[in-house]
Amino acid sequence: MRIGAPIVTALVLISTTALAQVVSVTGGQIRGVLLEQGGAVFKGVPYAAPPVGELRWREPAPVKRWTGQRDATVFAPACAQVPVTIPAGTPTSEDCLYLNIWNAQWPGASRKPVMVWIPGGGNFGGSATNPPTDGEILARRGVVVVTLNYRLGTFGFFSHPALTRESPRHSSGNQGILDQIAALKWVRENIARFGGDPDNVTIFGESAGALDVNILMASPLAKGLFHRAIAASAPLAISDSLIGKTDTLAQAEKRGESAAARWGLPAGASANDIRGISAETILKTDANYMTADSYKQAALMESFRHIGVIVDGTVLPANPAEIFATGKEHPVALILGSNFRDWIPGTRPADDLNAAIGDIFGPLSERARALYVGERDALYGTQAQQLSTDASFRCDAVGQLIGHASAGNTAYQFEFAHPPTGRESVGNNHAADVGYQFGTVTKGIFAGSANPPFTPNAVDAQVSDAMQGYWVNFARTGDPNGPGLPAWPKFNPGTRSYIQFTDGGPVAKEGLRRAACDLLIENAKRRMSK
Repeated sequence: MRIGAPIVTALVLISTTALAQVVSVTGGQIRGVLLEQGGAVFKGVPYAAPPVGELRWREPAPVKRWTGQRDATVFAPACAQVPVTIPAGTPTSEDCLYLNIWNAQWPGASRKPVMVWIPGGGNFGGSATNPPTDGEILARRGVVVVTLNYRLGTFGFFSHPALTRESPRHSSGNQGILDQIAALKWVRENIARFGGDPDNVTIFGESAGALDVNILMASPLAKGLFHRAIAASAPLAISDSLIGKTDTLAQAEKRGESAAARWGLPAGASANDIRGISAETILKTDANYMTADSYKQAALMESFRHIGVIVDGTVLPANPAEIFATGKEHPVALILGSNFRDWIPGTRPADDLNAAIGDIFGPLSERARALYVGERDALYGTQAQQLSTDASFRCDAVGQLIGHASAGNTAYQFEFAHPPTGRESVGNNHAADVGYQFGTVTKGIFAGSANPPFTPNAVDAQVSDAMQGYWVNFARTGDPNGPGLPAWPKFNPGTRSYIQFTDGGPVAKEGLRRAACDLLIENAKRRMSK
């Protein structure tokens, strides 16, 4: 019996695990798992070599080949980070360059549109495996969904003179963006084997993932790797209030030298010296940027400014806002939008309103104060919440869309104005729309703050249904409109048409907070001309 028992157990495991067929991809063969309602998912698929040891802080290297069938039934660890934007207990590792693929039909007989999700988290946190971004429900709309990890924080956005000297591109930093580009190249080369169309790829993301979508639109290295883009809650900061004027390589290198000093390394440390620092030491000296206190400490922000992205001469040849302003971004169709209370709670106290106006508007402050006085708005919240969302999300989106549309490109704007059920008292803040994009909101999964708790109902399901419908139509054709959905007009600089997601359904409107956005766009031009 002792000999036979393990055999019986093994047989039971095999019979209850519905494994998908083997797929040959770059590096070797993988085997995923069949979904209960049809289709298949492949988890933890490597798109680059582990960026550890000698490969730490280098450009992503090609996947190393393996023998036999690689298991693709379990998510890979999230990238190393201070654990603030991932569920407690989520495993993390520097070895994290993996992606996940869902197709609701298996085998994949036809080439479907591909939607590639870039997760948010400030470029210092987050993961492709967070429950709100499970791709199965969205994939059932007729697309192939891909979610990816990329290096974060100091591991993904670190510059140092020693790294620049050894680099064939004579630069360092933006490693996380280079990871995203490597993942898109993997998708182009492999996604047809999963039923996806490599000639119809839409990148989409929220928060820092949306910012990275915009960065990819501005990067010459990403040319031809995607064909449409959706960015939620992180436009390019034309108002110079969130990420400001993107740093140069030289500025980033100085920050890297400061970081090396905090790790106990002497001035002039070599690339080997800094690679010898343990991951634990690096994480121990990284700030938790999701706490309110970290935003108030300039010394901490100096170690990871502007969400890590720099003008390095290759990934970004110039400030991305300037690239858009001159119409030199990739000419792909773009959906760009925000939540109606999109500021991250706690990052700018309400009693700092007057100071914030002075910091942002300078000589235009009196005109700004005339806009941001009065009572709390039923939809947009307090005056501080209105200013924070206008200055960092809403009006930046308007300004970016004006530039993109003026260059002759297709553009659409949205505002997510549905307060999740049970959270009406706080409204709809940053990341609240993620579960609606993926449909996971119907399972009670919420991507924003969990206080107060979230209790979805039929209205949440209807809002999610409409949002997914628009997103998939756009991924399929570049136009979000389709049967059963209210008409969503294109954005143009004159009318500034947009769609607003409300409790009663999507509503087409014009000129989102026009007076405030006009002043912020004027202020952005003033600041960028300095």
